Amino acid sequence: MISKTLLEKLAKEHGTPLFVIDHDQLRENLAEFNRWLPRVQPYFAVKANPNPEIIRTLYKAGASFDVASMPEFLLVHENIKDLPDPQRQDFIWDKIIYSHPIKTNATLQELDQYKPLVTYDNYEEIKKVQKYAPHVGMLLRLRVPNTGAMVELSSKFGAEPGEAVDLIAASEAAGLTVEGLSFHVGSQTTNFQNFVQALNMAAGIFQEARLRGFTKMNQLDIGGGFPAPYDDNVKPLHELAKILNDTISRMFPKDVAILAEPGRFLVATACTSVSEVIGKAHRDGRQCYYINDGVYHTYSGQLFDHCHYPVRSFKEGPTELCAVFGPTCDALDTITLAEELPDMELGDLVYSENIGAYSHASSTSFNGFPPAKVIHLNL
Repeated sequence: MISKTLLEKLAKEHGTPLFVIDHDQLRENLAEFNRWLPRVQPYFAVKANPNPEIIRTLYKAGASFDVASMPEFLLVHENIKDLPDPQRQDFIWDKIIYSHPIKTNATLQELDQYKPLVTYDNYEEIKKVQKYAPHVGMLLRLRVPNTGAMVELSSKFGAEPGEAVDLIAASEAAGLTVEGLSFHVGSQTTNFQNFVQALNMAAGIFQEARLRGFTKMNQLDIGGGFPAPYDDNVKPLHELAKILNDTISRMFPKDVAILAEPGRFLVATACTSVSEVIGKAHRDGRQCYYINDGVYHTYSGQLFDHCHYPVRSFKEGPTELCAVFGPTCDALDTITLAEELPDMELGDLVYSENIGAYSHASSTSFNGFPPAKVIHLNL
């Protein structure tokens, strides 16, 4: 954790609200992922936090990248644009995956020149790719169980297992190359059996595809879902890694490359928010504090990501149950109605840890309040 002394110093120097990124923690999280899952190639899910400096740090640390839009692709491409053409193309082939199964025609036309690996999950997408991006490689995304995930995705994406090989056949008939399969068990998955069930399903589809003559597939993207340690109830990565390593080695030969799309795991613990008490009132029987950051800004993950970020005070002393509101005039801008906090005055500082994923990424300027200022440590 970034020390409270340093956070207070940064707030005094730069004002508030602040969004503080510790790049040493980013590198440490990537190293931990690689240590426990040596066979799995991590593709950072850029949507979790598309800050260019975060992308640069992970690029220099050897990460690959999962993008889901052209702006995200170009953020990554900015780091390789000056490489010689062969090296740049090799990086795109080996280290970038465009994982959004549904793409506009214009996006496909723009992507085609780069020849990346893309995902798909339906027949209409095959027609679009054939017409607008025939030079890309393809991964078929499967619908898999998302039971127990904080954010489920299976209701929106993924081909049914029973139609998977038919979709592979249709792609090959259209002159496209299917290089493998992908799935996503849901974000912040604490039910590790989701991975086991998905791997079993994928292994069965690989086997059926080979029996039907489709032998070019040599990649499996196991998606995201790797849980960030928001609290002590979250099992550590090494417990999930043991299950994954055992299951993968049993079901998939060494010639099948294993990819993953960690986003939250890599960035959540690397960022801390700092904000200031700008109002104070007693309402509905409790103390209420108003701060200059909220759910339209850094705390947006509470709405979009179903995540709660405890608000902590820099002050010590007896606490009581309090409400904390953001700065806008919308009552939706409520961070919490039940936080244990000491008595604070206007101008006092509060902070929230582990707020790096799906927070500042979805911050807005609603009601005229700008997003928090970004501060980088250990770049």
